[in-house]
Formats: sequence, C-alpha cells, structure tokens
Amino acid sequence: MAQHPIAENMTPPLLRQITCQCFNVPVRLAFKEILIFSNLVKDPDQCKGTSPGIWQSMDAKCQNFVGGYECYSNITSYACKYYASGGSLCYSYKSRKPRTSRIKPIISGVGLFLLLIGVWCLLQVRKKRKNIQCKAMFFKRNGGLLLEQQLSSSDFNIEKIKLFKFKELEKSTDNFNIDRVVGRGGQGTVYKGMLADGRIVAIKKSEIVDEEKRSEFINELVILSQINHRNVVRVLGCCLETEVPFLVYEFIPNGTLSQYIAEQIKEFQLTWKMRLQIATEIAGALSYLHSAASFPIYHRDIKSTNILLDEKYSAKLVDFGTSKLVSVDRTHMTTLLRGTCGYLDPEYFQSNQFTDKSDVYSFGVVLVELLTGQNPISTKKRSQLKEYKSLTTYFINAIEEDRLFEVVDPQVSRHESRREIMIVAQLAKRCLNLKGKKRPTMREVTTELEAIQFQMSKNNF
Repeated sequence: MAQHPIAENMTPPLLRQITCQCFNVPVRLAFKEILIFSNLVKDPDQCKGTSPGIWQSMDAKCQNFVGGYECYSNITSYACKYYASGGSLCYSYKSRKPRTSRIKPIISGVGLFLLLIGVWCLLQVRKKRKNIQCKAMFFKRNGGLLLEQQLSSSDFNIEKIKLFKFKELEKSTDNFNIDRVVGRGGQGTVYKGMLADGRIVAIKKSEIVDEEKRSEFINELVILSQINHRNVVRVLGCCLETEVPFLVYEFIPNGTLSQYIAEQIKEFQLTWKMRLQIATEIAGALSYLHSAASFPIYHRDIKSTNILLDEKYSAKLVDFGTSKLVSVDRTHMTTLLRGTCGYLDPEYFQSNQFTDKSDVYSFGVVLVELLTGQNPISTKKRSQLKEYKSLTTYFINAIEEDRLFEVVDPQVSRHESRREIMIVAQLAKRCLNLKGKKRPTMREVTTELEAIQFQMSKNNF
C-alpha cells in the first residue's frame, strides 16, 4: 500500500506510528504534525462502516485527535472513540452543536428587530414629510399666501393672529362632536370649544367650495384682527393646515338676537330697556367701523342673526366675511350684490354701489325688529303683514297712519313711557329712507340713541 503524499515529505524528530482509520493508511507523524494532519483529513464515510448497528444515521461524523479518531452523531447523540492501540470507548452526549448555533438565531433576531425599527423610522420620516407637504398645500390653498400678502402690504398687526394646530381644535371640540354645534350659516358651522388653557372659544369650520369663499374667510380674519371694540367679536386666530380652514374667536354664550325675537326663546323676554341698550351698542360699533377705525369698514350684512348676546346680554357684532375696507377718500364702492334678503338697501340693490348709508338701512331693519318683535324673513308673521311686501313697508305705513302701537311688540308697548318708543320708531323710519343721502350717519344714530338712554335713566331717578 502506497504512503500518503503528505507523509512522504515529513521528517519528524520524534516519531510515533498511529493508524488513522478514517483513511485506513499508516502514517508516521510527529506530534505537531498529527495536529495539522487531523485538521486536514476527515472522512465521515469511514465512520459509517466502523460499528454496524450503532451508526444508523446518515449524520455520522468523523473527528481525528492525537492517538486516534472519534465517530459521533448529533441525531442519535452517540459517540465512539477509537484509539490507534486498538482500544475504543463509546458513550452518549447531549449535543455537539457548536455554541454559535444558539448565538446565530439571537443575532439574526436582533438584526431583524433592528431592521424593522429602521424601516419603521423611515416610514415615520416619510409620513411626517408627507404631512408637512399636505399642510403646506392646504395653507396655500386656504388662502395662507393671500393672508400673508394682506398683512404685509398693509398696516395690519399679524401678532394678533394665532395659527392653531388642527389637533388642538379637534381636542377642544371633542372631535367636532355634533353636540358642540352652536350655529350654522352660509359660511360654515360654529362649534363651542375649550382650549388647553381653559378659555371657551367659538370655532367656525368654513364650508369652502370655491375661491370666492376662501377670499371671504381671509377677509374676515384680516378685518377682525384689526378691530378693537367692545361690541365687536374678537378674533383669536385661525387654522389653515387642514382641508377647510377654521376661524377661532371669543365665545358669546347667549346666542343671536334673532333667537330672542318673535319669542323663539320663551323662557327669557327682552325688556324695552335691554332692546334699547342692544340698539345703542350695535350703532356704536357701526359708527366705530365707519369713522373711527384705521380704515373705514363697511359690514355689508347687518342683521339680527349677526348680533350675538354675551352673558350680560350686551351686543356683539359678528360675521365680517363680506365686509370691505374702504379708502378714506372714497364714499362708496361698486361690488356684486351681497347681503340678506329683507335687510338689503334698495338703493344698493338698484345701483350695486354700497355706501356707509347701506349699513344704516340694514341697521334700521334691526331697529324695526326690536320694536315689533317680527323677523323680516320669518314665515311666522302676523296676518296683517301678508298684504304688504315687507316688514319695513308695513312698519312705515303704520307710522304714517298713526297706528304705530298696533305693530309694536306687546313686551315693548307695556312700557310706562311711549315717548321713547315713538322717538326710536321715527329714527328707524329715517334709517329706512329710500334715498341714502337722506338717512342719518351711524354716528348721528348713536348720539340720538344715547340721548334717549340718558333721558330714560334720568326719569327713573
């Protein structure tokens, strides 16, 4: 039998002959060379025929060691050591799997976990970036750029306007619960909310359908941010990062004036003194808008539903969506017809030229409402009104025919002195003059109403 090629080239100093049964060839090796050789030559097939009946598994492995070799199986957990001298030793063991066999799954699991975290982080970054892009798109679409342009090109103070986060408004209204709705209008739905600092606010969710509505929203925001009057609702800020914009302003708890007219709220009746107070406050607010604000402001939609009552039943003017800023040197502006049927100035209706006297006419209609307890656009009118085209026509005819107290609200007619009622009625008639030039200014109206109040208070002492 020929010697192994490797063994032919070896010249060990200390020789010891052993027989490696894994290869069934006699080899003369030094001690150090045996270690090297044992790492190079292994043949599992040699073990399979060594002990018939013991190595039933195809998993038989052969391992050389100094002085012999070992056969083992990780499936049967059985092993035998065969020595060169001819002896053998067989035994069972738990497992010959390397330690790395347990570590590898752990390392793989940790790697998978880190991979999942990395993917999750990437998704969150992508989601955040997408949200930022959506908010920027909504801000632009909801008139944010128009707002910035309006504020930068005028003397407006942007510090008065706070940009609210949508989540803050959502939380304050209990996810815009329907039970929080306090009003609905052509420009949107109003919710009652409570901010994180405890302030009660009104949040108007705009019903945006076209570019014109967006312009009205920004217009209202800009105008309200510049008004500082106790009888004008105060704006707190807005939210433009959503699909439709939101306007946030102070909450007025007692609803609109129209709710108290024609006994819509039966549990509380407005006395004559309260009605006169409301009329005086709204007249003062309009006088301020027309002549005392930094720019003259025409409201363009004065009506009882746009007059709110606070906890002391003081009046607050609201809804400036159609309002307009006017240059000091202009006496009118030509616009498309806007307003509410029953309150529109007939002169404006014919010429499309809106003036400060157009607001005076609308205020005159509100005075008639306070005097008669009738709503000019209500279907629940008295039977006598059916033969007239409008409440104002019916009212003016009653004054001219000297039957004023037939149309005056009984809550008002029971007043001790009818003199003040007649003066207010005549003032309302002047406000409703078909010719705008013959109407008084809001400053004159305010002065007359304050004089009536003063006289009433003087008579009570």
